[in-house]
Amino acid sequence: MKIGINGICGRMGRSVLDILLKKGHELSAAFDSPSSDWLGKDAGELISQKELGVKVSAFAAEAFKKCDCVIDFSSAASSMGLLGASQTQKIPLVIGTTGFSDEQKAEIERAASATALLFSPNMSVAVNLLFKLTEFAAAALKDGFDAEILEIHHKLKKDAPSGTAKRLAEIVKDNMRGMGDARILTGRGGIDCERGDSEIGVMALRGGDAVGEHTVYFIGEGERLELTIRSTKRDTLASGAVLAAEFLAGKGAGLYSMYDVIGL
Repeated sequence: MKIGINGICGRMGRSVLDILLKKGHELSAAFDSPSSDWLGKDAGELISQKELGVKVSAFAAEAFKKCDCVIDFSSAASSMGLLGASQTQKIPLVIGTTGFSDEQKAEIERAASATALLFSPNMSVAVNLLFKLTEFAAAALKDGFDAEILEIHHKLKKDAPSGTAKRLAEIVKDNMRGMGDARILTGRGGIDCERGDSEIGVMALRGGDAVGEHTVYFIGEGERLELTIRSTKRDTLASGAVLAAEFLAGKGAGLYSMYDVIGL
């Protein structure tokens, strides 16, 4: 496949580039911020590869046309800028960026009526299995259990809580009886912090080079169930993103998820 990457100079963009080349695909476009120091340089330099013949540039519709699919790990604002080109040119788009507002998510859903979009807060196959296991646990533990979520990421991550943690909280709300209107708390402090029945704590830790760790706690009287995923390499996320691009090949317009990719 001819695959473009938006946000190619970031950690995830570089990992995706490395994986797609190892899998025999071709880099067809390399987009990054207009202020990037890498503009005009060959994308192969990003991963100490030989020259690939593709220069890093700000987004350009002409380069977008050359792609069978574009994988996006950038910023919410940059991702939204791709939607128009994806719709008009009917080029599939894999969105792994996080930090979208509800309005932006709704816009992504509308765009999927015109082209194939795969949107997931986490591209890891194992993390998506965690999503499914959380569904099962939340539905089964109806009474007497409190749900809390903890996530850990590197100190350079911009959004908190992570998109994955937010998705886990949504899953709990959607599947745990009586939690549909639960409040999401991203911090507790002071002297009056008794936990209410209709709330979910979603806490974020930041430090070092932690790739990502998420734990969903179901805490009852006398027992506690913990569902944990620890990522030690970004390759797992990059591999999932390339799998997603491969999955979208030949697909019609619609909004897809990693559940579709792994057959859940």
